[in-house]
Amino acid sequence: MTVRLATFAVAALLVVLPAGPAAAQNPGDQEERISDPPELRRSLRRVLGGVPMTPADSMRQEIVRRLDFESYKELLRGLTEFGDREQGTARNAAAVDWIEDRLRSWGYETERVRYMYTPRGSDTAEPREEVFGTLVGVTRPDEMYIIGAHMDGRGGGEAANDDGSGTALVLEIARALSSSDIAADRTIRFALWNNEETGLQGAEAYVEQRAELQGIENPPGSGDYPEPRWLGMIQHDMMMWDHGNPVTFGQALDADVDVEFQLASDLAAESAQLGLALINANRMHATDYPAVLSNAMSNTDSTPFMNLTPSVSLRENRRLYETGNGANPHWHQPTDLFETFSDRDFMLGFNAAQTTLGALTELAGIRLVR
Repeated sequence: MTVRLATFAVAALLVVLPAGPAAAQNPGDQEERISDPPELRRSLRRVLGGVPMTPADSMRQEIVRRLDFESYKELLRGLTEFGDREQGTARNAAAVDWIEDRLRSWGYETERVRYMYTPRGSDTAEPREEVFGTLVGVTRPDEMYIIGAHMDGRGGGEAANDDGSGTALVLEIARALSSSDIAADRTIRFALWNNEETGLQGAEAYVEQRAELQGIENPPGSGDYPEPRWLGMIQHDMMMWDHGNPVTFGQALDADVDVEFQLASDLAAESAQLGLALINANRMHATDYPAVLSNAMSNTDSTPFMNLTPSVSLRENRRLYETGNGANPHWHQPTDLFETFSDRDFMLGFNAAQTTLGALTELAGIRLVR
């Protein structure tokens, strides 16, 4: 994987520079956001944006702009109608069907991963399912990036943030790439995991069932690769709540997208490079929030992949140091509702979508077909 390291020298500054909801990255549009109240207006020139655009970059920017903020919100709203989508429930099964219907409506072929899970306190294994859709690569269908989120939740609310926000993000990217004038050199898989909340069993089942199938043409000579060789896995898990710690009512002034890899993994260096590609893409394509990179990815569906392919997780906060220490009071609570979150919170999740799609346009060779 090749990324433009020259950009990183500037992007790395995002770790220490103050940043909040920032100006759009279009040239000449880098000053204050007029919609912000006066106390929040400040110049963020050169914190986001200001990256010179090549013609290829401009084409990628045009693709990223296919993402739609209101569409992202509506997908999330649709998921919350199923409640918290706890695994093993009828509302979970209905949500899997709904996700598959969305993917098929955009023209994707879908498949389901079926596995067995033994609930806590039971001696009897029960069947579970999860769904994915695939955009097949045009020139390298045998190579693939996986972008994922877990569709199950818990807590008795609507699991809007955990992880409706990530699921809607993956679906919105899938929708944006479904147009007939878009093609990708490499395959992209949109995976919506189940059983994350019980210990990552859905992602683990995918790895167990499909890792050995990577890169095998089936049937031979057909040009079809049911499981292309994994080039990277990008997970999205809780994308909207960055209100500081101690938690404040309003969004934190330094709200950002957190990109994490696991330093203790076998592919730490390669995963860091994947994370760097996302940081650079954020600087070029995200409209409101910067991204930062850290090395303690944990407790998310990219973990089963991390020793097999470069793997990162995008989040609203670092999982161990912030989320795990009370940074989100709605985590696994009945208050994890669509109505709990403001447009600023939704926009943070949307900027994560811009970040991931921006990186994929280069990594997977996504282009406009004119």
